[in-house]
Order: sequence, then C-alpha cells, then structure tokens
Amino acid sequence: MNRHLALRALAGGALLLLAASPSLAEGTFDIPAGAHFNRQKLGKIGEFFRNEVATGKIPGAILLIEQHGKPVYHQFFGVRDPATKLPMTDDTIFRIFSMTKPITSVAAMMLIDRNKLKLDDPVEKYIPSFAKAKVGVEKTADNGEKTLELVPLKRPITIRDLMTQTSGITYGFYGDSLVRKAYANANIYDGDFTNAEFAERIARLPLAEQPGTLWDYGHSTDILGRIIEIVSGKSLLQFEKQSLLDPLGMRDTSFYVTDPRKKTLIARPMPNDHDFKVGFESSPDVPMKWESGGGGMVTSMADFARFSRMVLAGGKLGGRQYLSPKSFKLMTTDQIGPNSGVDRDYFYFPGDGFGFGLGFGVRTDPGNAKPPPPGSLGELKWDGASGCYFVIDRKQDMFFVLMEQTPSERQRIQKTVKQLIYEAMEN
Repeated sequence: MNRHLALRALAGGALLLLAASPSLAEGTFDIPAGAHFNRQKLGKIGEFFRNEVATGKIPGAILLIEQHGKPVYHQFFGVRDPATKLPMTDDTIFRIFSMTKPITSVAAMMLIDRNKLKLDDPVEKYIPSFAKAKVGVEKTADNGEKTLELVPLKRPITIRDLMTQTSGITYGFYGDSLVRKAYANANIYDGDFTNAEFAERIARLPLAEQPGTLWDYGHSTDILGRIIEIVSGKSLLQFEKQSLLDPLGMRDTSFYVTDPRKKTLIARPMPNDHDFKVGFESSPDVPMKWESGGGGMVTSMADFARFSRMVLAGGKLGGRQYLSPKSFKLMTTDQIGPNSGVDRDYFYFPGDGFGFGLGFGVRTDPGNAKPPPPGSLGELKWDGASGCYFVIDRKQDMFFVLMEQTPSERQRIQKTVKQLIYEAMEN
C-alpha cells in the first residue's frame, strides 16, 4: 500500500471511529483561529441532536459548519439506517430531493456562460411542445361548480422563468386548485420514462398561471434539466459529471446508487417516517431512466460540502472557475422582488424575508417576525423533502450543511439548528 492510500485508509478508520464512538461524537470539534463561534454554545447543537436520536424522532444526522475555509463543527449523530445500525459517516449517501435544484441551476448557468443558452430564450425553442401551452383559469358556474378554462399565454415561458420558479409549471402533490388536481390525475410518474418523455407529459398539462407572474414551486427545474440535455447533447448526469461534479470531486453525487458495494451507505428514514410526500415513490438504489433535475439526486456530506465551498467562494474552487462573476451575481441576486411583477401566495416556500435568485433562496430583508430569524442579508439557502438543508452566509464567510432523512421532522429541526448555530456565533 502506498503512502497516499495508507493515509486515506487511516483517515477513513478515524472517521468511522468518530462516527461510532459516543464519547468522541459528542464533543470533538475545533474552533480554528479567526472563527467567530462560542464552543460552549456550539455544544447545545449536540445536546439537541442526541435528544432527537434518543427519543426516536430521527435515526441520525450529520452537521458541518465551516468558516474562513476551515471546519468549525463537524459532527455525526445516530445511525444512517435504523435496520443495520451502521454509523453516520461523511460518505453516507442521502437523498436530497429539492437540494438538487441548485446543482441543476449551476449546470444551466455554466451553459449560459458558454453562450450555449440564454436566460431569455423561450422554452419552446428547445421543446416545441411548449408552444402549445395554455394557462388553466378557474371559473365558477352559476351552480357553484368550478371548471377550468384554457387561455393563451401572454408571452412564452423562458429559461429565466424555469430558474426562478415562475414558469406556471407546478406540482400536483400539494394544494387543491384544479390545475394541481390535473397534475395529480395525469399519471405523469407512470412507468420508466426519460427526461424527454417527462417533459412532453408536462407540456400537455395546463400552466397554473401566466409565466412570470407568481412564484409557484413545481417541475420547472426538471424541464431545465431536459433543456441541458438538448443543448449539451449529453444526458443530464453525463453533462453534470463532466462539467461540475467530477471537477469538484463530487464522486458519490448521482441520481441513483448503482454500485452494489455502496448500497449499505444509503441513509434511511425511520420506518414510521418514510413518506416524503412528493407525489411518487422511488428508491435511490433502483435506477430509472428519469434523472430529475428538480429533485432526484443523491449525495454525501463530503460531496455537498465541496459544492457549498464553491458557492461560498463566488463560483470557484481549487483554482477552477465554475461560474463567471456575472452569472454568479445573477444567481445570487433576488429576481422576483418589488417591481418584478412576481406575486407570492400561501405556498411561497422561500419564506418571510427571502427572495429568490436563479436556483437559490436569497435573504433580502429581516422579515416581519420579532425578533427576526437569524442570518445575514444576502444569505443563500435551500432544502429538500428529506430534511437536508444548506445555508451559505457570505457576509460571515461561513456555510453549514445538514444531512438527515426525516420528512416529518425536517422543518422543526432546520429552524432549531439554524437558531443554535447563529446563537453560538460571536460578533
């Protein structure tokens, strides 16, 4: 065994020990010089997670906080799988659901940087079926019955609309509007379909509103993923691996776990908490043709930390520029604020105090809560149905990534963890 491999094996053994040993996992974190955190207050995070595991709310979790390029807090709690009791490790593989969206969005911006794609290109330029798209408008008859009237688009859907979730393309697994019901009843997830076939299924459905008028969370990023395929001439995963994932060193990030040796690395939720409420059932270790750019990826903490470092550094890492400064600024600037013409409704998931850039939630103001939630203006964030969550705070030169598989507990845990992190931060 050469020296490099020996060091890797030693590091892997130490990591496993860290994850498996309660005494180590409870308190081994270092605060490097220049980091602005209180060690005692950071300890409250461990208390919180140990209680979550002990009371059976979650199987386990991993939390990483980095500031000024160095880890401040990197802890493992519980197990990756309630059945096997295998420990959490940095190579544990998590389903990240909608945390896929920022990765797909970065890939699209890389094509824009290469002049292969433009934000104001109409979607129908690449997928002609969308030229026939109509908006579904609810009408109420005299007898009180609601019907759906299909009306023409006032303008075509654009790439920008897809990236800002303002295309009118929605999801059918939440809400009760007639358009959402049409999605739910259209069997769009039936069979083993490709991205191309899925885009055609979506194109046949009515839009929930006129493009560019409402932030409406839906399959927009899935359609963006298909356009990446058309423009690049590669599958979505092939393009992302070549241009983004492999150069970043994100070796375990994919759409499915296809290596039999890695199946024991997959994190699983509690048996009574396995419904991710995303409208379809799938398994990370049963490959399908669909590579969902909006919610289909799996990754590890080690991998997603690299992606987060790249974003924190303004679109570059390790001497390589992944995004031009112009594209990075566009992605991380609110695109749907005042004077944009974009409205918000009950389902505005970025939340109070946040706008939305091109694939990221962007903190624009303190919000209406008293006191305001923690965080800095300009903060970038997103999360997924499994509970995985990341925050990039460029003002503090800090990011954190939370990895877990707990659809029912995620919102409470995310809110608590962020609060504890910022309470531990010293000015």
